[in-house]
Amino acid sequence: MRIRILDRYIFQEVVFAFMFAICAFTAVFIGSGTLFKIARYITDYGASLTSVVKIFIYGLPAIIMWTFPMSMLLATLLTFGRLSSSSEITAMKSCGISFSRIAAPAIFLGMIVTICAILFNEHIVPWANTAYNNVVYYEIQGNTELKSQDHIIVKEFAGERMERLIYAREYKAQEEILEGVTMQVLNEDGKVTHVENATYAEWRNEKWIMHDGMIYDLADDQRTHTMKFDRQILPVKASPRQIVREQKKPEELTMNELKAQIQIMKSQYVNTNKLETELYQRITVPMASLIFALIGVPLGLQPTRTPSSVGFALSVVIIFLYYAVMTLANAIARSGAIAPMYAVWIPNIIGLLSGFVLIYRASK
Repeated sequence: MRIRILDRYIFQEVVFAFMFAICAFTAVFIGSGTLFKIARYITDYGASLTSVVKIFIYGLPAIIMWTFPMSMLLATLLTFGRLSSSSEITAMKSCGISFSRIAAPAIFLGMIVTICAILFNEHIVPWANTAYNNVVYYEIQGNTELKSQDHIIVKEFAGERMERLIYAREYKAQEEILEGVTMQVLNEDGKVTHVENATYAEWRNEKWIMHDGMIYDLADDQRTHTMKFDRQILPVKASPRQIVREQKKPEELTMNELKAQIQIMKSQYVNTNKLETELYQRITVPMASLIFALIGVPLGLQPTRTPSSVGFALSVVIIFLYYAVMTLANAIARSGAIAPMYAVWIPNIIGLLSGFVLIYRASK
């Protein structure tokens, strides 16, 4: 019973500190970035109050996502720093309570925050990023013209089954042309049975017309029939405006959508390092919450007379070092020097090793 009361006490203390840290770091991000963007949109484009409120709200999820690990670190440093400075940790140890029992509530909270952050990053952040970009591009900047884009992907469904998959290397808005077009027709089992490649497809008379291409009929992944064509109608109902509006940036895609897009682009021999880096960081960044809990608990137990100020300063230094390594790992992953699957884990591996060393030393 005594242990349960102690667990609840420490857990509540860390939760309260975590919520405070979320508010503090979010306010810092808003003050240092979001407000400047809003001011620029107002002065440069005359953004309305409604649009400003929209981008403020839609921009919050992406900011909060980045504050989860930071807040977990600061919460553990502040909580255990205060418990240590007020001799509560000494009292707990004198009662025979081990370091692992004292640290367990904070580490458990770190696991909860990590899981919640992954779910938040999967279901809330992509939707909010899409809404934010649409408000900025169409409402504030007042763009009505379509913009040229790379890597166009169009999916057509028959009920819930994907019937056609179209990939284009580039869309040129001024000419209304899709370049490097590939269309795959899939059967009920999801296997490709028909492929059409074209140098380009142009939007003419409410139709997409492919030029200079080849048709392949496939059976058991083997070509059974090949035919060349000069002109061929691309059986896509979507207009250029519909196609462009359906395209999303990497930060607007869910993990399942990222995986699907990576698979499609790899089938077209396109470099996917950027997308793969984005995909794996959807896991590694939220996991930093647990890692920072492992680091923050032993560091917070160090005796100090000014736990709040020292804890905040220490959290800033650790956060800077972590995100500096993460930025370097991100650049390595995108360059392809190390496979993105491994490169993005570099800061987390360093953090885990540091956390285990600190915990081992603190438990002695």
